[in-house]
Amino acid sequence: MTEATLATKKPTNWASEAWQLFLLVLAVLGVHSLIAKPFYIPSGSMLPSLLIGDRLIVSKYPYGYSYLSPSLNVLPEMPGRILGSLPKRGDIAVIKSPRDKSDYIKRVIGLPGDTVQMREGQLVLNGQPVSKVAVAPTEIPVSPNSDCLGQIDAQYRTTNAAGVAVCRFPTFRETLPSGRSYLTMDLGQTPQDNTEPMIVPEGHIFLMGDNRDNSEDSRFDPLLGGLGMLPIENLVGRAEFITFSLDGSTSFNPVSWFTAIRTNRYLIGLDNKVSN
Repeated sequence: MTEATLATKKPTNWASEAWQLFLLVLAVLGVHSLIAKPFYIPSGSMLPSLLIGDRLIVSKYPYGYSYLSPSLNVLPEMPGRILGSLPKRGDIAVIKSPRDKSDYIKRVIGLPGDTVQMREGQLVLNGQPVSKVAVAPTEIPVSPNSDCLGQIDAQYRTTNAAGVAVCRFPTFRETLPSGRSYLTMDLGQTPQDNTEPMIVPEGHIFLMGDNRDNSEDSRFDPLLGGLGMLPIENLVGRAEFITFSLDGSTSFNPVSWFTAIRTNRYLIGLDNKVSN
């Protein structure tokens, strides 16, 4: 390096670098708050539609925006939504829990004015039983994050014809009056299989997990760990598609970063996934 080169080299402008970094962070937060954000499935409450370890993209704009829309909870509590619209029955929505504002993912079942009830494990909407038809069981290979060792689902752990350990769950196709169809699981008789008729108040929605016997949702009061009738302000966004899925076997070994990928679960549109 010559003396001339040394003389013309400019010192780093740290103020400018910090400003550029601030603008980058602001842009990322803006996208997360207004357009879309990634989401991780941590539990089995939406089986069989969503597996533990699925990574999703959630769009933020379909239902408008509320004080809970920003990625950082910095706004004061306020009613209503800006550019708001109600979800459709059958949408898979990410919401904020009314207890601690943590993220949950559930299916929208009831809209304002609807009457929702469960009778012997069958959904009843506005007094009419919703079609529930048994289909082939769902088989999920046993993995670190899907081991079928829970109190309810341990009875469904078995081995398939190839000798592979699987979770084989009883599965049903539920079809709403609109014709929208998706798969649910019914693992046995539980208290939440029978509920009193519940009328959804104005400005609220009713949600349930597809894994009907293993979901904390609108059937339960928030004081008992559920969601209750959820205010529309607590809507975060609509789940759009699965980007990829991991079976929970990742470790410090770089090879596991690839072997843990579920090769049959990537770039799956959720509306297509639950309608087939």
